[in-house]
Amino acid sequence: MQGKKFDERKQAMLYLGPWGIGVVWLVLIPSFLALFWSFTQFNLFTSPKWVGLENYTELFNDPVFLKSIRNTLSMTLIGVVAGLVMGLGTAVLLQKDTASLRFFRSMIFLPAIVPPVTTGIVWTFILNPNYGLLDIFLKHLGIAPIGWLSDPNFAKYGLLIMVLWGGVGQIMMTFVASLNSLPEEVLEAASLDGAGRIRTFISVILPLMRPILLYNVVIATLFYLQFFEQAFVVSPTDLGAPARSTLTYALYIYQQAFTFLKMGSAAAMSVLLLIVSSTVIGIFFSINKRLEK
Repeated sequence: MQGKKFDERKQAMLYLGPWGIGVVWLVLIPSFLALFWSFTQFNLFTSPKWVGLENYTELFNDPVFLKSIRNTLSMTLIGVVAGLVMGLGTAVLLQKDTASLRFFRSMIFLPAIVPPVTTGIVWTFILNPNYGLLDIFLKHLGIAPIGWLSDPNFAKYGLLIMVLWGGVGQIMMTFVASLNSLPEEVLEAASLDGAGRIRTFISVILPLMRPILLYNVVIATLFYLQFFEQAFVVSPTDLGAPARSTLTYALYIYQQAFTFLKMGSAAAMSVLLLIVSSTVIGIFFSINKRLEK
């Protein structure tokens, strides 16, 4: 019996070994190096020089760093709320399993499989104020062209349009799956108690969908905190243009590391991002646990 257990342990180690090596090589070692570099002055060409907390203090005295935080938080708040509302709304409208609704669900989900870089390139043309399809349509409605990516007042919304176009379908599909898995007896009981559609949705359906709601909030929040691809594509030669209105936190990490060669500052920003992301996950799961009680 003991020999059999020993063989099972060896087999488990054999199967888990490659995964463990990957975690150590691709996660633990880079994380340790980032933490170490965050306390050093490092430019890739010279040896790291220990400076303690200097990188962190400089960051919080850097107005551009604070601007990147404000940009990221505003996009996160608007993007998460808009994505959830649009995803849940389309899921409710297209929930039933008919041929026509399956077609519309597929069309809405299709942008989710398009690479973010391709999305950014395509939407750069669509949002162009001179020949873009969106402004041509608005012009027929009597609305003057809008600089979706050239006006600091609208640039963040232009990026959000790109992201929501590509992400709403994925959110919708998770909500459709959740709606179709709801217990019929609970919905029938609510109907027998005289609850209307709106009351049933608010008091019965939404509480039952809390786990998938939490999942989408967490995933969307982490995505926007690390938002990079589309922001880089729309202004590759002048990151954050116009007027740093699209300079996200992740974009500023890239700029610090590969434009200014301040690897220590970039590592410090990465460590802060890891702490904030971990805190966000902990807060959401804590809220979910309290709601369950």
